[in-house]
Amino acid sequence: MGLIVQKFGGTSVADANRIRHVAEIITDTYKKGNKVIAVLSAQGDTTDDLIDMASRINPRASNREMDMLLSTGEQISVALCAMAIEALGYPVISLTGWQAGVITNTVSRNARIKRVDTERIEEELNRNRIVMVTGFQGINRTGDITTLGRGGSDTSAVALAAAMDAELCQIYTDVDGVYTADPRLVKGAKKLDEVTYSEMLELASLGAQVLHNRSVEMARKYNVNLEVLSSFTGHPGTKVKGVVKRVEKTYISSVAKDKDIARIALIGVPNETGTSFKVFSLLAKNHINVDIILQGIGHEEGKDICFTVASGDLERAAGLLKENQEEIGFVRLETNADVAKVSVVGAGMINNPGVAARMFEALYDAGVNINMISTSEIKISVLVDKKDGDRAVQAIHDKFFGL
Repeated sequence: MGLIVQKFGGTSVADANRIRHVAEIITDTYKKGNKVIAVLSAQGDTTDDLIDMASRINPRASNREMDMLLSTGEQISVALCAMAIEALGYPVISLTGWQAGVITNTVSRNARIKRVDTERIEEELNRNRIVMVTGFQGINRTGDITTLGRGGSDTSAVALAAAMDAELCQIYTDVDGVYTADPRLVKGAKKLDEVTYSEMLELASLGAQVLHNRSVEMARKYNVNLEVLSSFTGHPGTKVKGVVKRVEKTYISSVAKDKDIARIALIGVPNETGTSFKVFSLLAKNHINVDIILQGIGHEEGKDICFTVASGDLERAAGLLKENQEEIGFVRLETNADVAKVSVVGAGMINNPGVAARMFEALYDAGVNINMISTSEIKISVLVDKKDGDRAVQAIHDKFFGL
């Protein structure tokens, strides 16, 4: 028996009954002779409720104070679950991120973990205690509480598993594992027994709301054994690992949709060296990530540059570009938040031509127009109108996986 890190999402601890159920899962693992670290998210919609409350008090609240506020949700979860474990008669202690030694950089609301000082956790485990740790948060060098951004509890769990050399890191969620598409939206979606780190990283980045992409990136870097499973069913989950065995004829693992995306078009950009650098360095300096990029062939009047950003960054990105319009030299700026990104992911794609053709055929048969295309060794993404997003996913899934 070894050390197991278990992470439970907000739906798993949404109310008293679910917290008691999570306490039973944790103690069942402990009873088998394992040391257990449990990482919890805030209950249900607590984080959204806190953000809404803050916006009513001060719509322009500082990120430092927002971190102070948002970190309280996870503290409630771990304290309540520790109480439930105490009621079951097991030794337990709850720790905040800073008590657990999670040290981050100084970027508020989207901090990165720099290291984990494990001394306190090791002391508690050596006392045979179950250790409950708040996800999503840490502390920076000045002693301020920081939060890791949406999905940060996954990253907290993987970081602890890596730092403690855990035997396994289990991510409990509201689905049984990783599917060929979102089973809540796509008919015929099938659960995968295993998936590679690279595939899972792409899926996490492309809108599959199972694992946070930074947690997968960290798991791959430190070779953390991951398992995604449901806290509700008790069924075996999906293993995320370096190499997987597949006997299926399909060369893709999953179809994903990202609806939280927006397109920006710069029309009439000067056709000269350095203009693209001006655009994307400006966005990078302001921590705005860019995804799909399409640049038109230059002509005398200039060229057009289209790219996508997260919908939450649209207003800020457009504002920055408008402020720098004279320096960049574009004629006008157009935005469109009524789009969705649909992607296929599969490690086998690189050695099997024809995947793109089948995907485009599925979209053609479904009458879905493609606005932009992006490819890599293991994924193909297309930008479509948001109204066509669900239909596009179903059509592509039917083409590759059948019904």
